[in-house]
Amino acid sequence: MKFIHLADAHLDSPFLGLSFLPSNQFEKIKNSTQISFKKIVDQAIDKQVDLVLIAGDTFDSIHPSPQSQIFLNAQLQRLVDQKIQVVMILGNHDYLNPRELLLPQSPYFTLLGPKQEVESVDFVTKSGFPYRVVGFSYQENHIENDKIPEFPEKTDQTFTFGLMHAGEKTNSKENDNYAPFMTNEIKSLNYDYFALGHIHLRQTLSQSPLVVYSGNIQGRHINESGAKGCYYGVIDEETRAIELEFIPTAPIVWSKVKITLDQKIGQSELLSLIQLQLALQAKQDTLFAVEILGAQFLSAEEIEFIRDADSWEQISAQLPYSSRLVKVYLKDTEILKLNESDKQAFEQAKEEILSQASIKKLGKTLAKKDIALQELFDNEDFIKETQELAKVKLGRELKGFDNEIK
Repeated sequence: MKFIHLADAHLDSPFLGLSFLPSNQFEKIKNSTQISFKKIVDQAIDKQVDLVLIAGDTFDSIHPSPQSQIFLNAQLQRLVDQKIQVVMILGNHDYLNPRELLLPQSPYFTLLGPKQEVESVDFVTKSGFPYRVVGFSYQENHIENDKIPEFPEKTDQTFTFGLMHAGEKTNSKENDNYAPFMTNEIKSLNYDYFALGHIHLRQTLSQSPLVVYSGNIQGRHINESGAKGCYYGVIDEETRAIELEFIPTAPIVWSKVKITLDQKIGQSELLSLIQLQLALQAKQDTLFAVEILGAQFLSAEEIEFIRDADSWEQISAQLPYSSRLVKVYLKDTEILKLNESDKQAFEQAKEEILSQASIKKLGKTLAKKDIALQELFDNEDFIKETQELAKVKLGRELKGFDNEIK
């Protein structure tokens, strides 16, 4: 038996923070989730798999565009036309009423647990191998209770897949909003393979039995870097052993590159250094973020230059594979030579003034005047970037003051 496990397609993802790009480039990025999904369907058909498991958040919201609904239906129809069984669940982003979804009407397509109740369905492959899929779909944004106790324990020899969109339990109740579970609970069910969605980082929580997050199919920001795609599994029908292979399908990847400065550098040198480092790491279409360590060596003019989108465009023009620089982070690596009392005062002030809460509070007045600013101040990545830039500028000012009093 052969199967594919994918999750978190997030069709209609807005790709926040990239609207400054030329319209044709931005459209290419917006279409990347659909391109990746189509490649997964291509793989399923080429490999003639028996089963495709879709572990939630296929859409980015409960208001998918008509175009993305039509796209999804067409791709699923390609699978069922090949008599490939598709079992899909809804996640915390796409917890739609099933009646509002445009989905294939076929015995080869199943939306599992549409009433947020754990459901079990049995199938048989063309070769006569019986298997079972157990899971549930979201019908609300948050599920605070552990759903694993609702999954039936495996008690017969039927090869059993678990399918769930959920996060591991943490020590914080406010973070346990997505059917929180413990891996040992899943293992105790004695299933043969447990397909997870929700966490965008590809990872294996257990090898025996396999409990696996496939990750998302296309990175959407710098914290979702590296190859993205799906898992392809081949099951030995006699031994039940599973060979699992990751298949990259994302047409665009994200990558963060660190550049360390240990002395002052001119604008042209800085430009050439960044271009060289990015060109060396571009193996396909890549969206780069550069973190410059040692930002204290940059002048105010150089900081303004390297944070300007026009400079990013100039650098991007020299990169292979239509790769682009889309973000620059600055980090001051110099430690101020303050006496102990001044150092404590500085750290306290930094904690109070540059905290995320303080920055959000300062931005409230501005945000009231502009919807785009409201979205920025709700973006954790923007807040962190603001913190780092403020630290760099504060460090430069204090360094000048430090030099004056020596």
